[in-house]
Amino acid sequence: MADEDLATRAPESDAQEDAQAKSGIPGDTKPDQGAASMGEITKYNDTEVYITKPADYPHTSAKLLLLLTGGTGIHSTNNQLQADRYAAEGYLVVMPDQYAPPYHQIIPPTSFTNTASSFRFGGDPAPATTTSTAPASENPSVIEQVKLAVATTAKSFTIDMWLARHTPEKVLPILHRVLTSVKEEFADAAGNGFYAVGYCFGAKYVLLLGSELHKDVAQGQRAPESTAEEGMMKQGPQFKAGAIAHGTLITKEDLAGVSVPLCVVAVEDDAMFPDHVRKEGAMALREKGVEHEVSVYAGVPHGFAVLGDYEDGKIVAEQEKAFGQMLGWLKAH
Repeated sequence: MADEDLATRAPESDAQEDAQAKSGIPGDTKPDQGAASMGEITKYNDTEVYITKPADYPHTSAKLLLLLTGGTGIHSTNNQLQADRYAAEGYLVVMPDQYAPPYHQIIPPTSFTNTASSFRFGGDPAPATTTSTAPASENPSVIEQVKLAVATTAKSFTIDMWLARHTPEKVLPILHRVLTSVKEEFADAAGNGFYAVGYCFGAKYVLLLGSELHKDVAQGQRAPESTAEEGMMKQGPQFKAGAIAHGTLITKEDLAGVSVPLCVVAVEDDAMFPDHVRKEGAMALREKGVEHEVSVYAGVPHGFAVLGDYEDGKIVAEQEKAFGQMLGWLKAH
């Protein structure tokens, strides 16, 4: 059951959250200022979860939907609004924090501040970066080139360090504990069908939860790519059908392991989800006979499918198209 005494109304704006301006993980979009989310944040097994429901629930039936976010986490208004859109379509949406160690391990007491940004990803959101808006020089000096190389390397190192702290061994047990609780509390919705969508960082975990996993992997005792012990038991997929958008850290094996109907929204020439990984993964799904749909969007950035305050009309249009594609896939299954 939820820790009701810890439930709080979701923040109406990320205007005060400096880190939300731009995350180091591609796909964490510019905030859509001024929009208000409709759900609430509560806790299940010490993990923060954003819950949003159809307006007429429980008077009318709903289906259960797990939504896994990118690196900005559940306190991002963009992610909350994304969840609200699915709720408006008849889904009871559960959006958990994907990393929740004790806060004192990651926030020194002397620097603790009670702001929403302190709690994204258990107080460890994707590292913020600053992008210059000044025009690039056509003929940068040697010093400018060195500065750029150092900045790029430092940013890459920081992101790599963040990703190293957020691994399947840490994330999967958290998700399984949350799923056990919400399936119990919202058994009526789960009984109507359980689905999953994942964006950026969260996409990988939709794939893993949609696969048969050895129990020690699901419990976080072993990395998915490592060798299983002889006779280790497996557990089946956790939902009926899933959809992902511009995944991060996805491997061909992640895709090949999926055994439920899967919709894939990808970005053309995406370094975070390379073409060869997508193609090889789709081929493996075909060979297994798993129903799937892959769409590649051109001329949009990684992360475009997450709601954001985009000025480019093409991105907004493609964002709407991607949402319709993912929603249509869920409804069809």
